[in-house]
Amino acid sequence: MGAQEFDVIEKLDKKDKEKVAYFISLLLEKKKYSNLLKEIKKRKAEIKKGQVFSHSEIWNRLDV
Repeated sequence: MGAQEFDVIEKLDKKDKEKVAYFISLLLEKKKYSNLLKEIKKRKAEIKKGQVFSHSEIWNRLDV
């Protein structure tokens, strides 16, 4: 999904955003996406604890 698709989602009203979120949750429950769902849950927990990278840390790790 590119940036253009996210722009469309941002323009939806609340009810339609909820529908999109529900559909995505159904997809994530599929076995095909189970590893992705685990990673998302892990990262959410890390973010809640404040364990995030700064912009410069990301670029330094990429060695760009």
